[in-house]
Amino acid sequence: MRENSTEGSPKGMSREDLLALPVAVDLETSNRALGLGRSKGYELAKRGAYPCKVLRLGNAYRVVTADLLILLGLAA
Repeated sequence: MRENSTEGSPKGMSREDLLALPVAVDLETSNRALGLGRSKGYELAKRGAYPCKVLRLGNAYRVVTADLLILLGLAA
């Protein structure tokens, strides 16, 4: 198991974890990367106020990883 550079925080993701994400991620993963709780993340997505691009696919939300990385200042 890799050591998390967020110093033991159950929320958040390390830089390496973020850069290894697929093209789109579920809302839970994006919430964790942004330090948002589940309820707040879903509330923002439903209102169209999520801080990066969210795709609605049936009942599921997907977040475009490139937009997430730009928001976090990790875009190459």
